[in-house]
Amino acid sequence: MAKIALVTDSVSYLPREAIEKYNVHIVPLSVIFGDEAYKEGIDLDASAFYEKVRTAEVLPTTSQPAIGEFISLYEKLADEGYEDAIVITMSASLSGTHQTAATASQAVEGIRIHLFDSQIAALPEGYYVLEAGRLIEEGRTVDEIVRHLEAMRERGVKAYFMVDDLNHLHRGGRLTGAQALIGSLLKMKPILTFKDTKLVPFEKVRTKRRALERIKELFEADAATGQPIRASVITANRREEAEPLAEEIRQKYPNVEVDTSDIGPVVGTHVGEGTIAITWYVKGSAV
Repeated sequence: MAKIALVTDSVSYLPREAIEKYNVHIVPLSVIFGDEAYKEGIDLDASAFYEKVRTAEVLPTTSQPAIGEFISLYEKLADEGYEDAIVITMSASLSGTHQTAATASQAVEGIRIHLFDSQIAALPEGYYVLEAGRLIEEGRTVDEIVRHLEAMRERGVKAYFMVDDLNHLHRGGRLTGAQALIGSLLKMKPILTFKDTKLVPFEKVRTKRRALERIKELFEADAATGQPIRASVITANRREEAEPLAEEIRQKYPNVEVDTSDIGPVVGTHVGEGTIAITWYVKGSAV
């Protein structure tokens, strides 16, 4: 049986126990404060990042991994006897990470690299990694795993984000200065979602409470069908709000497996502290 490696970028925000269970290899993106670059999850964790943002004079920027990081990892995996590597990345529309991973694969021999664009980011990207890890553990072939991931992507992974701080959307070009100012004054809470592989505005709702209720309505449209669903409540430095919301879902929908996750530095740079999201997918049988 071929030895298959599993690779993803740091934006998948997988829990540590899953990384260890499936031996996931993580290639980090970076956040940059002035002249200082920090590798996500290595030099800077989520809580330290949000603390640093609160005291920074200018919001940070983000950077994809250097091509050499992928080449070094591929060579290491080949030396360790892996014949194949499944590489799952954040949406190619959001970052050059996918293209960099693909370009690096052409510079390495002795291992077959299978690129998969999740067309999404954060833990929704991580769902694909978890599914691939489970299938590798079951002894499935690379072709079977890739077909399963493609079918899962076709069915759709959903995510709706309530953004608490409009300044980050303004800096990222998704709101004009006037829109950000007026939105802040009116306590508008934009809801974002992924559409056509990009993170885009979905609705603008007055007040945080109403925004969360709207997201729950969107989730319940699938959850109420009784289908088996994997879901997560993900937050940007709001852990105290995540678990009660997750428990509410558990109590209401026994068909839903739900957990919580953090929004780390790279995605947090773009959506800001206080963001809360519900993300989910309907489980399907392995191909």
